Amino acid sequence: MNKRLVYWLLTILLGTNLFIGSQIYTYSAGAAIEKNEPYANYRLLSEVLEKVRREYVDGENITYQELIHGALKGMLNTLDPHSEFLEPRKFEELKKDTQGEFGGVGVVVSLSKEKHLTVVSPMEDTPGFRAGILSGDRIIKIDGKSTENFTLEDAVKRLRGEPGADVTLTILRPSNSEVKDYKLTRAVIKVDTVKDINGKREFPISENSIGYIKLTQFGEKTSTDLETALKKLESQNMQALILDLRNNPGGLLDQAGLVCEKFVPRGQLVVSTEGRGATQKSEYRATGKNKHANIPTVVLVNGGSASASEIVAGCLQDLQSITKTIVIGEQTFGKGSVQSILPLPDGSALRLTTAKYYTPNHYVIHERGITPDIIVPMSPEEERDLALKRMAGALDTLSQEERKRVENSRDAQLDRALDVLKGILLYTGGTTKPLEKVAAAK
Repeated sequence: MNKRLVYWLLTILLGTNLFIGSQIYTYSAGAAIEKNEPYANYRLLSEVLEKVRREYVDGENITYQELIHGALKGMLNTLDPHSEFLEPRKFEELKKDTQGEFGGVGVVVSLSKEKHLTVVSPMEDTPGFRAGILSGDRIIKIDGKSTENFTLEDAVKRLRGEPGADVTLTILRPSNSEVKDYKLTRAVIKVDTVKDINGKREFPISENSIGYIKLTQFGEKTSTDLETALKKLESQNMQALILDLRNNPGGLLDQAGLVCEKFVPRGQLVVSTEGRGATQKSEYRATGKNKHANIPTVVLVNGGSASASEIVAGCLQDLQSITKTIVIGEQTFGKGSVQSILPLPDGSALRLTTAKYYTPNHYVIHERGITPDIIVPMSPEEERDLALKRMAGALDTLSQEERKRVENSRDAQLDRALDVLKGILLYTGGTTKPLEKVAAAK
């Protein structure tokens, strides 16, 4: 009798266990299917919308449009730091920004994967650059307001303003955990994108026949101005070139292609983009226009080199056997995605990441960056001292001890580039007098 009772108890327990297990499996499978079931999720959204309208304490003051726009903002913000929903007013502001000048402080910012508002690069000859703000700095407050939950749009709106108006940035420097306030006066941001070693547009050649060109960003006239600079250096019998892309935050994609094609043959793939749709797959190939003779070239990059500058560095590095290029410096920023502006019927728009850039060897730039052939690290303090050394009038504001340190600072990355090119020129019968003598003579 006891054995029979035990038998039935075990049977009941086993059956119950199988039933519960099957229900859990059925529930999980149903939930998994429901995640990709559009109409079930649309119903969920509409139910939440109506519940908010009916039960939220101030629901009678909220319009359907406000709720939908809020939902869209949240949706886009969960994708990546560069995608966002633009309300009609903000979409109009964006269009105005692309049509004219604006007042700002001259720092290019991005949101890191951890959602920190981070300086990609300070733009030369701007208030942010002159104040000593560096690539990698985190902006933790703007005019005393925390940037913890800021979108890129929020940050740009607060950084820009009328020229002459002040704004205070609270900066956290990750390298030493220092927090410091920078009071900046906004200015019209308009800079030359192509400069010589002295920050001018004269482009002297060194006695060892090495030329130097710095691209500060990629604007509408960058490729045209670069052409002028190259021709001027070639007229002085340039035998090697330093192309400085350090702290270049990028800019126009077409200009990156036009810069690359000056160094590669016609038909050569320069950069490609790939997304989910067929329209997001494209290739840029050199047209053969304005092709220059290939000479030993060093491309200088650092953590402030982003987007279009990474495309150029990656292209010339991949095609090293053709371009005779060596990349020197530090790992680049890793901004290699394409944002498309998609207008919506109500006057709003989506800024949506729709593709990623690939180098000619199909290396993805985004969140990886370009690794130099020769890594030459520089500390934030060394970069700051060099920026002060090259800044007109900056030495007069320093203490005697600081001034001595700044005056004695060296550009280790430029020095290594010179050593490499001088070695190549020696091997090929060139001369060896240093480029820095040209800068010192000015």
